[in-house]
Amino acid sequence: MSIPMIAEQRTIGTKGEIRKLRASGKVPGVVYGKQLAQPSAIALEEKELLALLRSHPNAVLDLDVPGSGKQPVMIVDVQREALTRRILHIDLHQINMNEEVKTQVRVDFVGEANGVGEGGILQALLHELEIECLPANIPDAIEVNVADLEMGQSLLVRDVIAPAGIKLLADPEQVVVTVLAPQKDLTEEEAEAQAVELKEAAARSTEAQMHEVDFA
Repeated sequence: MSIPMIAEQRTIGTKGEIRKLRASGKVPGVVYGKQLAQPSAIALEEKELLALLRSHPNAVLDLDVPGSGKQPVMIVDVQREALTRRILHIDLHQINMNEEVKTQVRVDFVGEANGVGEGGILQALLHELEIECLPANIPDAIEVNVADLEMGQSLLVRDVIAPAGIKLLADPEQVVVTVLAPQKDLTEEEAEAQAVELKEAAARSTEAQMHEVDFA
């Protein structure tokens, strides 16, 4: 389901004019895509955009683009101020609802791992998964059931059951979540091996999350 949003047309102004636009509670942006005659300079309500990024950052937007009418778009880049993290600029891409896209979706862990009940610690290594599907099929999140995980066991990407029509693109051998044994129960050798495994898994997770939305 697409989320409706209205964009205002804007002119490409000076830095001072852009600052005034932001001071008025608007975020400057650009919409581009194959079906648009040319990129459109727009402005979006900052509060509305912040709410969207908190709840559905990868959603398809039914954006009313000035001069082009309503268009299905997705967010492809968000520029933020380094210290305050305030949004400075946003790029959106017009998409074809009949063509698959690549994007990231949140991982929701459900259930309580058996190993946690025995004193283990649930450690999530991936909080997002890269997927490929038609825009209309993009889920809010992919649920991962951890109930059967015992102490010392891990769940890999290849163990995740994706919804129908969703293809997982992450490395099948990436660790999504693991149940760590309490440190006091580990030997020095086991603790060192565990640290190496978690470091490698975290590195793969960071690399996977660096991918942006990819359009065919």
